[in-house]
This record gives sequence, C-alpha cells and structure tokens, in this order.
Amino acid sequence: MAGKKGRPIDDETSYISEKERNFRRLIASGIGLLVIAVIGIFSVSVLGVGVPTPTPTVGVTVTPDDGVREASDIGRSTVVTSTVQGALGSGGKYKGDWYELYFTAPSYPDVKANHKGSLDQYLSNFIDTAQVSVDMAIYDFDLDNVAEALVRAAGRGARVRFVTDTDTVNNTKNEEVQKALGKLRVAKIPIVQDERKPIMHNKFTVVDNKIVATGSWNYTDGDTYHLNNNLIFIRLPQIAQNYTAEFEKMFVNKQFGAKKPAGVPNPQVTTNTGVLIENYFAPEDGVARRIVGKINGAQSSIYFMAFSFTQNDIGNAIIAKVKSGLRVGGVFETTGSNTPFSEYGKMSKAGLEVYTDGNPWVMHHKVIIIDERIVIFGSFNFSDNADKENDENLLMVDDENLARAFKTEYDRVLAVAKAKTPTKK
Repeated sequence: MAGKKGRPIDDETSYISEKERNFRRLIASGIGLLVIAVIGIFSVSVLGVGVPTPTPTVGVTVTPDDGVREASDIGRSTVVTSTVQGALGSGGKYKGDWYELYFTAPSYPDVKANHKGSLDQYLSNFIDTAQVSVDMAIYDFDLDNVAEALVRAAGRGARVRFVTDTDTVNNTKNEEVQKALGKLRVAKIPIVQDERKPIMHNKFTVVDNKIVATGSWNYTDGDTYHLNNNLIFIRLPQIAQNYTAEFEKMFVNKQFGAKKPAGVPNPQVTTNTGVLIENYFAPEDGVARRIVGKINGAQSSIYFMAFSFTQNDIGNAIIAKVKSGLRVGGVFETTGSNTPFSEYGKMSKAGLEVYTDGNPWVMHHKVIIIDERIVIFGSFNFSDNADKENDENLLMVDDENLARAFKTEYDRVLAVAKAKTPTKK
C-alpha cells in the first residue's frame, strides 16, 4: 500500500521502508527487553512471582514480538506484546458454480522466498485469458507479474485500461510501484488517476466484460504475503457489467466520489442455482444504509472482520442485535482500534465478544457474515469516508457455501487474535 497524504486509519495503512523497519525492530526489541526485565525484577522481588507465560490457543504458538512491523505512519505503539507464529490466515481456496474464492496465507516469521504462487499468480493467470479487454481499478499496485500480464494482454490486441489513486502514481519513493507503473507506460496502457484528496479505493479487474475479480486485496506484495485478504472471481456477465459501468464513470467520464451518478445496471442478480447477489458502489449507492438493512434482518448470528470500523450506524445496528439475543463476534485490525472513533471500544463496553487481531502486519478484511448464510464484502471499510467520499464496491451474497468459506477464514483470524497475548495496543 502506498503512502497516503497523512490520512486517518479508516482509509488505508501504508508500508514503511526496510531501513526504517530494521531501525524500529532494534528500538522495539530493546524497549521490550528492558520492560520485561523491569517487570521481572519487580515481580520476583516485590510480589514473589514470575512473569506470566502467554497461553496460546491449541495449535498456535506465541513468542515475544521482535518489533517487526510493516504498518502505517500511525503504527502499532506497543511496549510488551507477542506475535503468533505460523499461519495467520486460512489460505483457503473454494470453487462454486459461479465463483472462485481465495484467501491469503500470511505466515510469521516471514520468508521472502515463499512470496510466489498466491493471489498474484491467480490474477496474472486470469488476465492471461483476456481476448477483448482488461479494465483494472486498483488502489495500490506494485506486483511485477501482474504488470507483465497486463502488458501481454495489450500485446495480444486486447484493450487494457487502468484506474488508480493519485497517491499511488505519486509514490516515487517506492521503486516497486514505479517499476510496475513504468511497464504499463512503456506498453502505452492508459492510466487515469483520481486527482483528489479522498481515495479511489477499489480493487477490481474485469476481463472481456464477462468475469470480474474483486475483494479486499490490493495488488501489492505486502497485501499478498503479509496481510489477511480475500479475492473472488465472479463468472457472471451481469455482475461484470456492473463493474464495467463503474469503471467507465472513472476512466471515461473522469468522475470520482460524489460526482459519480447513482445507479448500477444490475443491482440484484440471481444465479441459476437461486443465489441472490446484491452489488453496490460508493458513494453513489448509499452502501452503509444497505449494510444496516441486512444487519437489521439478522435472525441468529453476526460475525465480522474489520480493517477499519468507525461507522456508527453499522456499529449501533450490530449492538442492537446483541441486545436482541443474537450471537455476535468480531475481529478488529489493531491499528486504530484504540482510538475514540473506532467501534471497538463501544462494543467492548457493551459486552460483545470482540478482539483485536493477531497479525503482526495488518488484518485487512472488510467482511460481515449474517446467519452463516449472507456475506457482505468488498473494498468497503466500515467508515463514513468509505460511504460518502471514497470510490468503493460492495457485494452482499446469500449463499450458505460462500458464507461457510468466509466463516472458516473468520475462525482462523479469531484463533490468531485469541492466541496473541497480551493484546496489541
């Protein structure tokens, strides 16, 4: 993720450089060891007891954090914490009659040699199928193999178009970003940027106006191999047409944010097997109120994973359902969760079973699972910025099989969150 204009956490986080990360590692490690020593001396000499040993959930081990972070300028300020070792996400792969769904499989400690063959390869393979067109709208972009796939598509004669956020284009400090964009420029692939303060936050690719890839995943190495993310390929022309129409607003008409006209060609699509899919875009389609409507209809349970959750109407709707007796659980990305804007504090005080995540980098999902049947997901963070200013997309799908796949990912993210002791702050 590129560095972003000093924006609040409910937009995105960005990566720090390797040099700065190493410096922070040394500082954090030194502070951590010093504090642990002080606590140990105090506990033994004054209390007569030793420092408690973190107790992970079954199958997950925990070790003291060595200060590794690839977070934003907001960062995770921590004194003594712990990092879950091993798989931080499910890495699940699922296929249905109309979709293919993938989750990232971040692992700690990280091994750079393993940064291959994941969502980046699936997307590259997808682009390689293009015969007529490729339309890509992506918030952040540094994947060399995806850039090369776009160049190959253009070389085959396919029309390739690219929309991104201005901050990504202007991120000259990141060589990988500029290298990837440079390959597009050399191939004469047109690039349109939003040129405004709110962000073009979409993450979708449409091939031949028939199949669309979308989800929470930015097309970067960090998003692929460090962050918890999801990617879905939808093989429904009606849904692809929706994304093409949204792309045309930005690429052709240069309309972003509130300037985009409301409306989507196929807001509701029913598959041949009876699955109902609702598809909306922000800010023009009033996405937050549609999410609240789905939550209000919940009958038995609500589970969520939220990179950013600051939208009061959505938060209040979930709390109201707890008071009605529904089972509710959630995992918040730690960064920003301790601010007064986050719904985390309010939900914790209300007694909800909510946790901050255990990924030492970032838990980037934006997912709500209702009654283990309906899944709400996309690029849309649960924030007013997403609802009223940014360019976003959202899917609401009534499919038990898809919901089961997302619930498996939720269970893994929850296990990692519970294993992290004490909580990151």
